[in-house]
Amino acid sequence: MSRSVPLPPARTRRSLALLPLLGTIALAAACTTTGEPPDSAPATTAPTTTSASAPPTGAPSPSASSPRVTIPTSAFVELPAELRKSPRRTTPVEEALPTLCGNEFGTGGRQVTASAAMTVTYQTAGEPASNVPQGMIHQTIFTFDGAGASAYLDRLRTAVQACPSYEQAGNRVTVKSEVLTGVGGEGLLLTRTWPETSLNGERTGGTASSQIAVARVDSTVTVFNDQGWEGTSGNPAILDRVLRDGVRAIDAWQR
Repeated sequence: MSRSVPLPPARTRRSLALLPLLGTIALAAACTTTGEPPDSAPATTAPTTTSASAPPTGAPSPSASSPRVTIPTSAFVELPAELRKSPRRTTPVEEALPTLCGNEFGTGGRQVTASAAMTVTYQTAGEPASNVPQGMIHQTIFTFDGAGASAYLDRLRTAVQACPSYEQAGNRVTVKSEVLTGVGGEGLLLTRTWPETSLNGERTGGTASSQIAVARVDSTVTVFNDQGWEGTSGNPAILDRVLRDGVRAIDAWQR
């Protein structure tokens, strides 16, 4: 036998009706803007990671007790017109960072105060506009508390030394590291080399290579990850130019 349940007073019913609306407002206020998809237009400001309780996988964790830091778009490098295939765009940090044997570049720890990444797509100067790009360079910027930037470089050197080679897409990739001088306070240059393959995946008998450059500018570290188009070799000359221009942009931002 059914039993009727008395309704709460009108005032109580009005309060209960407001709860879903208040929950919706709270959720909307808590949302943050996500990174843009690869084909979207470039953003006017770069994404900034600050005091997040659950950072993206592979990215260094920002410190909850650190002062708020904003990384502006002007801190990132932009290619000159003759090398620019498409405008720079925002990129999720975990996608911009390279991986070798493991999570070597995502070891910033709790001293990270902010992180952001952008990607530039480059071409060889003078090439027709109809040609495909030559490659992409993902730039990631981290800011740190205290001596966190130097500690990050120390951990990265140790991790790279433990990874002389690794497997990728069925190919053995060798890693060579060397000290990067004349750029920032300290730096590291990595060269990855693997058997070259054609577009249909057949080995050509040659080798392909790309580079990763890391530089510290005071309490900031920037990582440049050069990737040739569709698995081809990167361009060391363009990476070197982008690295130096990028360090100057960070230095100008910090002044």
